[in-house]
Amino acid sequence: MTRPLAVGIAGLGTVGAGVLRLLRDNAALIAARAGRPIEVVAVSARDHSRDRGITLHGLRWVDDPIALARDPAINVVVELIGGANGPARALVESALDAGKPVVTANKALIAEHGATLAARCERSGAKIRFEAAVAGGIPVIKALREGLAANRVASVTGIFNGTCNYILSRMQQEKLDFAAVLADAQAHGYAEADPSFDIDGVDTAHKLAILAAIAFGRQVDFAAVHVEGIRRVSALDIAFAEELGYRIKLLGIARATEAGIETRVHPAMVPLASPLAHVDGVNNAVVAEADPVGAIVFAGRGAGAGPTASAVVADLIDLARGRDTPMLGVVTASLENRKSVPMGAHRGAYFLRLMVVDQPGVIADVTAVLRDHGISLESMLQHGRSPGEAVPVVLVTHITRESEMRAALDQLAALDSVLEAPALIRIEPA
Repeated sequence: MTRPLAVGIAGLGTVGAGVLRLLRDNAALIAARAGRPIEVVAVSARDHSRDRGITLHGLRWVDDPIALARDPAINVVVELIGGANGPARALVESALDAGKPVVTANKALIAEHGATLAARCERSGAKIRFEAAVAGGIPVIKALREGLAANRVASVTGIFNGTCNYILSRMQQEKLDFAAVLADAQAHGYAEADPSFDIDGVDTAHKLAILAAIAFGRQVDFAAVHVEGIRRVSALDIAFAEELGYRIKLLGIARATEAGIETRVHPAMVPLASPLAHVDGVNNAVVAEADPVGAIVFAGRGAGAGPTASAVVADLIDLARGRDTPMLGVVTASLENRKSVPMGAHRGAYFLRLMVVDQPGVIADVTAVLRDHGISLESMLQHGRSPGEAVPVVLVTHITRESEMRAALDQLAALDSVLEAPALIRIEPA
């Protein structure tokens, strides 16, 4: 059989150990599909003594991960350190500059430095593969870049963060508040001790920036992504959403419009008719709309040792087979300079919840503000009457411009009868 593909892995956390385990457990199958064995020959991590649940016997230990890029016995470097900068970036850039292919699961690195990495690949002739950077074991990057190569993509919408989806699912199913579910998720290891990267939408934004670049043939533009998280979603909002026929999900949305490309991350009301409404727990899902195929749905486990290792090893198999696809689907000279649409130009329908004093004239004051900004209402909900007390009022608008909605929110928040900051959630079509 052909000489094995020799791999060096930097980073032996959950995913690194998962890659080692998968390559060993499925060695014969992987060799048949790759056309040659794939063998890890060297590893690098911060702690040599840590028990990872898998033997490192027979592997060379390298203290400096950069040494993997310089090692002539290593054919491919797998970067699983993480982080947009520091050792991870230095290792990847060193490997590419040396003409050595790289496989990475590092969404922050690709999202924030994708343009320079693509240029490095073209200068050196090296390849970089990053299927594991988005949606874990769901092969959405390969599907967009290769499977839909003949299609004009109109939009990519998805649930990309399992932690947020788990929290929102439990809030909906068990009628719990955000803080209670987050604390329980942290106690059970579903959320980090510092969960801000997930719950503030940054993780989803990294993944969306990558998919938007591939879907629309442009450079990765993380700075253009509008980002909101789920901290302000309340059990009350989720209850009203159900009454109106929606589920609340943290979505990443990339859409081609006449004005350019929208890229936005925020909580959204998803109609029950949408496949995304029924994706619960830690699962991820992606819906791509393209011409001529129409809508395609991908769903499955978006994180964890097994799914992420599956994506890493799939990339190694592609490299072993010599499959050559540009990093973003086309060479950098062919990438389009498509304008990013600012969030203020977005047009859509909105869910607006106000906590107001139950007294005569309040609704008239609220609707007057909306009227003055050209915002029309589709429906209104108000449950219970408690004269002089705080009551929730929910308004659902027709399609309007984000900038007008934001200006109206500022005026509504200033009304004496509005007791707390208004809650605004965008409504997405089915």
